[in-house]
Amino acid sequence: MNLEQLRGFVEVARLGHFTRASESLHLAQPSLSRQISTLERELGVELFHRARGHIALTSAGETLLPRAQRMLAEAEAIREEMGEIAGLRRGRVRLGAPPTLCISLVAEAISAFHAEHPGVDLHLTESGSRLLVEQLAVGAVDVALITESAGQAVSGVSLTRTPLLAEELVVVSSAARPTLSTEPTIDLARLAELPLIAFDESYELRTTTDAAFRAADLTPTTVLEGAEMDAVLRFVERGVGVAVVPAMVLLDRPELRATRLAHPSMTRIISLAHRSDVTPAPAVAAMRRVIVSTAAEVARRDPAITSLR
Repeated sequence: MNLEQLRGFVEVARLGHFTRASESLHLAQPSLSRQISTLERELGVELFHRARGHIALTSAGETLLPRAQRMLAEAEAIREEMGEIAGLRRGRVRLGAPPTLCISLVAEAISAFHAEHPGVDLHLTESGSRLLVEQLAVGAVDVALITESAGQAVSGVSLTRTPLLAEELVVVSSAARPTLSTEPTIDLARLAELPLIAFDESYELRTTTDAAFRAADLTPTTVLEGAEMDAVLRFVERGVGVAVVPAMVLLDRPELRATRLAHPSMTRIISLAHRSDVTPAPAVAAMRRVIVSTAAEVARRDPAITSLR
């Protein structure tokens, strides 16, 4: 049994298809099939039920999969650690983060990390927090920033979570238009009367905002829905409507104005997460330190963001 066999097994299990797995691994399909067959002979069990157009794990395969994933993750950590002893001149960090953080905290953290460690390869995965937890579980990312509504933790594989920031959701409007309120805050009832640009339903922000309106027995005046973050902000800049966004996305955007929500406010917790059972490689540990320090700096720049460190 070797790592290449395990890597092939994990990829076939992930994709449920030999052809797609061989393409993902840049390996000829007959070679991949031989790897799996050899692995099954060495273990004395069948790992896949094979049927035309359908591949499924046997009970033995289901038992092997999490162990194989851990072995590959540990092997990768060892490889990177050996290559990074001399001052982090080489290595790789696979970072995951929600799109709303990629245009703010992550952009600043990556910039700072790259300036300090230019030889380390960086790979960024943008996705929702629940999917990022799944990717941490299978070793697809090394470390991830995840967002959770206050009191509602994202469940999943055993993770080490480090809460970094408590961030308010604020109402954003065009700085070229009149202010939304004569008060420093705005309540949900007033917000429900304004033309609202709503995010795509895949956004956790949309779920949080909809839940707040339902709890207050309010129906928002939606003028546009289904947009992604960049598009939402551009529509707001042009005065199409207002939107509820994390406070952090407004940093360094003078064309937009943020108004804090009055009670009940909406807050999310930003945490740094990694698997508890995998020793982080030095480059990953260094990235975590940079993210922690960058988060503390961001919190000092906006009263709607509170450091939890």
